Amino acid sequence: MISVEQAKNIILNSTQDFGVEEIPFIKSVGRILKEDIVADRDFPPFNRVSMDGIAINYTYFKNGQRGFKVEGIQAAGSEQLSMQYADNCIEVMTGAVLPNNCDTVIRYEDVVLENGIAIITVNDIKDKQNIHVKGKDKSKNDVLIAKNKLISAAEIGVFATVGKSVVKVAKQPKVLIVSTGDELVGVDEIPLEHQIRRSNVFTLVSLLERLDIPSETTHITDDKPVLKSKIETYLQEYDVLLFSGAVSKGKYDFLPEVFDELGVKKLFHKVTQRPGKPFFYGKTNNCNVFGFPGNPISTFVNCLAYFYPWYYKSIGLKTKEETAILNADVTFKSNLTYFLQVQLETKLGHLVATPIKGNGSGDLASLVNTDAFIQLPNDKTEFKKGEVFPIIAYRSF
Repeated sequence: MISVEQAKNIILNSTQDFGVEEIPFIKSVGRILKEDIVADRDFPPFNRVSMDGIAINYTYFKNGQRGFKVEGIQAAGSEQLSMQYADNCIEVMTGAVLPNNCDTVIRYEDVVLENGIAIITVNDIKDKQNIHVKGKDKSKNDVLIAKNKLISAAEIGVFATVGKSVVKVAKQPKVLIVSTGDELVGVDEIPLEHQIRRSNVFTLVSLLERLDIPSETTHITDDKPVLKSKIETYLQEYDVLLFSGAVSKGKYDFLPEVFDELGVKKLFHKVTQRPGKPFFYGKTNNCNVFGFPGNPISTFVNCLAYFYPWYYKSIGLKTKEETAILNADVTFKSNLTYFLQVQLETKLGHLVATPIKGNGSGDLASLVNTDAFIQLPNDKTEFKKGEVFPIIAYRSF
């Protein structure tokens, strides 16, 4: 049996590069960018008017002139005009290119237009105001978005601006989620008294969807020859196999010996933690195997605590550890790392975690009333209110 830290280190040293693919930029939200996005021109590409109003030569205002004859209108999207007489003005629209021979924009709210004359009604005018200067944001060939960035709606706008209709992103792993056990029946079936509906597999599907990873699912009964035959095929067809159940010490928990017989290299089996102690992790040359215990909360926390970091590192995404302040005293006397369910709230700018009592790792319904797991270390038994510990959140805050 190994510690949580050792298990994480082993997993993070066993990451896998799934390669790169090109996809339409509009379909890339949630994916990991695998190329630098550079400016194809200056940003903005011209001296851009940032207020509806008039454009003037500031020198004439500075010298006391307040009335300016209107020469024309510079609309957004139209070719640049040139002011013919330096003491005149041109009406300008937001987003338009600044006309030649103009250097300052005065908003309409500070102007009165009468008989083709624009009269400025305020004295607080600054040279070059209300102009977004060419190249102020970025210069041509500047890196706008560095690779290994998680793509959001903000990045989509930048792709469009620089004409990147197709972008390179990290390929997603091909994942199969496998449930085992004769006690499990389908969601739309009526279980007998000794049966329950399959739920863990769909929890895992949803947890992977949060990462934008598509997955397939299957179920195998507790029959060793059947398990071995099917898993042998899956190991060749998928990058990742996620199992729920059949990794503990029960007489029908065949998976560890099946993995061994199929050449899966065991990197560890059993971690000093609660819940999820019987967790198995191994790999072949082309497939990573995560064997989660069958209790619902064990499956849930192990996916978050181990598969998520493994995936993030595999695709090159850096993440930050989150912490929260414990909101109540907790006593836990087992020599295990404790993933305790908590509710989260923000108080005075700090994230606060309130422990919630459940009925063990089989109490799936308790997840509905909590937001995260707080990770309490195994080197102490008393955890005091006000102490800060890492959290694994599964709701957004």
